[in-house]
Amino acid sequence: MTLEIMIMAIGVILIVFSFFMKSPVKRLEKEIEDLSIDYYQDINQLKRRLKVVEEELMIDPKISLKSSKAQKKPIHEILVNQVLALHQQGYNDEEISKRSALSIEQVHSVIGGKR
Repeated sequence: MTLEIMIMAIGVILIVFSFFMKSPVKRLEKEIEDLSIDYYQDINQLKRRLKVVEEELMIDPKISLKSSKAQKKPIHEILVNQVLALHQQGYNDEEISKRSALSIEQVHSVIGGKR
């Protein structure tokens, strides 16, 4: 009978002791929560930076001037001949634009100027 009482006493002591032990699961949950918070803060910071960069690109007047200059450059004679040949073969303006790497407006100007 004393063995049974000792085993019960040890069981009770282990149960009480288990309440005071820190659970490794709770520690892992805390670490995961901290990591997810850091992750979302980093994502938000990147989104803010991206928004600032996008705003700078939209406001920068030098970029808009460069794009308008690129459209005013003369079209090389080889491309003109290619566009005219594709037009004579029956390709529409969109297909010619894709094949020649020119904009549709440039294709129209080449075809309209040489008709």
